[in-house]
Amino acid sequence: MSDVANASGGSSCQHGWACWGCPGSSCAPEQDEFSSEKLLMQMHKFKLISQAYEVLSDPKKRDLYDQGGEQAIKEGGLSGGSFSSPMDIFDMFFGGGGRMNRERRGKNVVHQLGVSLEDLYNGITRKLALQKNVICAKCEGYGGKRGAIEKCPVCKGRGMQVIVQQIGPGMVQQIQTVCPECKGQGERINPKDRCDNCNGCKVVREKKIIEVHVDKGMKDGQKIVFHGEGDQEPDLEPGDVIIVLDQKDHSVFQRRGHDLITKMRIQLSEALCGFRKTIETLDNRVLVISSRPGEVIKHGDLKCIYNEGMPIYKSPMDKGSLIIQFLVQFPEHYWLPREKLCLLEALLPPREDVMVTDEMDQVDLEDFDPNEQAYRNSGGEAYEEDEEGPRTGVQCQTS
Repeated sequence: MSDVANASGGSSCQHGWACWGCPGSSCAPEQDEFSSEKLLMQMHKFKLISQAYEVLSDPKKRDLYDQGGEQAIKEGGLSGGSFSSPMDIFDMFFGGGGRMNRERRGKNVVHQLGVSLEDLYNGITRKLALQKNVICAKCEGYGGKRGAIEKCPVCKGRGMQVIVQQIGPGMVQQIQTVCPECKGQGERINPKDRCDNCNGCKVVREKKIIEVHVDKGMKDGQKIVFHGEGDQEPDLEPGDVIIVLDQKDHSVFQRRGHDLITKMRIQLSEALCGFRKTIETLDNRVLVISSRPGEVIKHGDLKCIYNEGMPIYKSPMDKGSLIIQFLVQFPEHYWLPREKLCLLEALLPPREDVMVTDEMDQVDLEDFDPNEQAYRNSGGEAYEEDEEGPRTGVQCQTS
């Protein structure tokens, strides 16, 4: 901004801008290099620049200028510059994301698409029906007859109204609202001249079928963008239709990145003596897995099968791993007669001998009940009711 200020010939004041008669003690009159005539000249130049850019940025006004010159623009109602500050022009020229840039594009439309884990594994194509606004073909987005469009007399073509409200004695506030007459368009059409197809709305509702290609390896929450398929509006670039994938839970597999995780229950005999199991994959293949002779599978052990996980997005020939967590199921109580326990013990690793003396206390093991444990941790304070009313538990007297 310093180069801009220097190019204008203004001196810098405490506010950081070129000093054009800024009031205040730090901007003394003798330090002002510009007279009031020069200040008016600078403001007039800014007004001309803003008017010129307004014509260039509006296709309708540009066509009007080509046909009738500046006089046609004046008769058509040029607003005299829609920029509230020089920064608006800089934003438009240099891509600064100004207010008018944001208004040049319509809103995006977001839809969720439910998919299964099989869909993400194998890929699938879904058809989605959308209701969208399209430019009326009969009036070509004018809303009525050519020349029937007039500037809204309520908002003077701005599309916005400033309402002044009194909020207290000597206090008012200004509120900017959308003009109710033109609904923010800045123009209106006489009812008798409106298009009978869109009723002056310039757009009509239309149903469109889009094909959504879900590629192999896509993830939950991934977005598929259809550029320019959003609602259409005159003088606006259509927004996008964004499809967000929503993966449903699977009964067998869980996905973690490129890997698939599943749980497999095996019996104690299988964990000790070996097993052979089958797994059905998400593309309906059957895998046969088995443990090696002499290999012991412990409860919670993890094994994996390489290249049997999820396909990698945009590289479907490569896959992650299939991870299997083994859950060993032990037999029920007293499943083996006592006289045969010694035979089983002879086959298993020897137990550890413990030396027991008379000084040791013998205690009993009981099944753990979380509810009872919670009651004990609360201090044993329970209330019972009988005919005489509530009664507390036994408490010790303290002195």
